[in-house]
Amino acid sequence: MAFRSLDSLLLLIGLLSLSLQPPLTVLAATNLRFTLNRKLSQNVPVFREAPAFRNGHACGSSTNDRIHLAMTLDSNYLRGTMAAVLSILHNSCCPENIIFHFLWLRFDHDIKTNIKTTFPYLNFKLYRFNSGMVQDKISKSIREALDEPLNYARIYLADIIPVDVKRIIYLDSDLVVVDDIEKLWRVDLQDKVLAAPEYCQANFTQYFNDYFWTDPELRNIFEGKDPCYFNTGVMVLDVEKWRKGRYLQKVEEWMVVQKQKRIYHLGSLPPFLLVFAGNIKAVDHCWNQHGLGGDNIEGKCRSLHPGAISLLHWSGKGKPWLRLDSRKPCVVDHLWAPYDLYRSSKHIFD
Repeated sequence: MAFRSLDSLLLLIGLLSLSLQPPLTVLAATNLRFTLNRKLSQNVPVFREAPAFRNGHACGSSTNDRIHLAMTLDSNYLRGTMAAVLSILHNSCCPENIIFHFLWLRFDHDIKTNIKTTFPYLNFKLYRFNSGMVQDKISKSIREALDEPLNYARIYLADIIPVDVKRIIYLDSDLVVVDDIEKLWRVDLQDKVLAAPEYCQANFTQYFNDYFWTDPELRNIFEGKDPCYFNTGVMVLDVEKWRKGRYLQKVEEWMVVQKQKRIYHLGSLPPFLLVFAGNIKAVDHCWNQHGLGGDNIEGKCRSLHPGAISLLHWSGKGKPWLRLDSRKPCVVDHLWAPYDLYRSSKHIFD
């Protein structure tokens, strides 16, 4: 027998209790409700309270001093999100100037409570992302996690956040920031819509399949451009230019082509490349020490790339919290661990 809600289940138990001795008391029913609620939300982790980070005397307080930052909220990645938020606040000179914009699929009281209790002073807003806008446009990729509707929320970000937000940084949940985020915020976009670390030494052709490169009409989209790979997990967006240029529609058009012709394998990244590759503002690679999660199939360990580091990104299959909990971490995972606020976390170096 299926029950539509917790209340209907409790009602049935209450009716049955009338014929039992001793009867089910109100206190017992209350305890039962608490136990069932706890079981229903037991997959949402609990976190320690973070310190209260405060602005220094040099920080401004006007609207122009605000830094807008967007991330998604998913119970499977919540531990990563909390670590990312802590790292951003911890390394910011003006942490109180940061406004977090969180996107989620549905209201989750446990997640909202977790944020408030972990970061009591956090300036944040919550927005519901309607998965129906993208559900019929998603094509199966090489990794199941890449097919989740929330992975596509960044495409609709400009239409979800308030109209008075002119610029925003979008960050994935599997990263930590080890520098002042304001440095990335202040990047000069010039006439570009999007800024991100760009990797022109990467093999750009691998992000699209043979059908794409053998179709003259498709491959000509890059004619006259010098397209380079960039990761959409770290982006600065000029929201006004995005809206005026109708870039949402341009990205969606390629998602429709993908459904019809199957021209790539990597979820929400390729349509961004089709619209923006060769026409973005490149920022220093220190802002995306990426690939620390290994490849998208096996997630094997990888070492750090040479150079300075402002942001560590576990893009790929392997996530640091899962590898730490399994007692089989990669060396780089220990760089993530100091930001882990998970209450019951026990790492290998403990």
